[in-house]
Amino acid sequence: MAQRKALGRGLSALLGTPDPDVEADSLREIDIDRILPNSHQPRKNFDEHALDELANSIREHGVVQPIVVRPLDDGFFQLIAGERRWRASQRAGLSRVPAVVRDAGDNAVLELALIENLQREDLNPMEEAQAYERLIVEFGMTQEEVARRVGKNRATIANMLRLLRLPPEVQQWLRENRLTTGHAKALLSLSDLGAILDTAKKIIQGNYSVRQAEMLVSRHSANGSGEVDQAIGTDIDPNVRAAIHALEQALGTKVTVQESGGKGKIELHFFSFEEMNRLYEGLLRTKF
Repeated sequence: MAQRKALGRGLSALLGTPDPDVEADSLREIDIDRILPNSHQPRKNFDEHALDELANSIREHGVVQPIVVRPLDDGFFQLIAGERRWRASQRAGLSRVPAVVRDAGDNAVLELALIENLQREDLNPMEEAQAYERLIVEFGMTQEEVARRVGKNRATIANMLRLLRLPPEVQQWLRENRLTTGHAKALLSLSDLGAILDTAKKIIQGNYSVRQAEMLVSRHSANGSGEVDQAIGTDIDPNVRAAIHALEQALGTKVTVQESGGKGKIELHFFSFEEMNRLYEGLLRTKF
């Protein structure tokens, strides 16, 4: 497991929380053209209209919250947090911006950048899911640790990670905000990638709400394309359907129910060893 550095007071600085131990000279005005973007920035898409609005605010009020950077060679600096403020400051015509200078290694920079963006909750769904995955894969965090770091429950993290199993085209539509996370969760009830893609196209073309998308997925499953509905028959008890949905939301994975004459079984699907271990440990902690 990768060794991780504690965030400590560094994260409080990133999030704008006063730190009594920060030296005064670590907050300074830096030439804007000496600041380089962070290649590990989890946010890839920047809303142009929102940047223009922020630039107008900066022209009127200045940069209210400093950006956070680390020193590089030759007098340059690399962004750790605050890329929107840096970009908007360029648009506003500023030549210098206030910045907190932090000494940080590559791993610390990536971890802080990921968590800072996740706590601000302004990433698109795929950027958020990929950020969670990087924290797990590159820093050896469990889903429980990620949830604790970003202040969300574990089921939310698990459900967001499931988005990474969607077809690439559907993931791109999520990045473009043509589909919402609610739409994606409905699509994940389908097991066939082709069915997911076709249904996603219909949702976009019909401008369906999340509820309408859930009904569309349900009809698709009832026609023989969904594992859940094939297992329990086409005449599905609404209570069973609701129970499946509740289990999937609570466990953060696909659930299959087979029932006949009051008997049957519940199957929990996993797609990696880490996910199997998470389900195993969670069930052991559950009191039945």
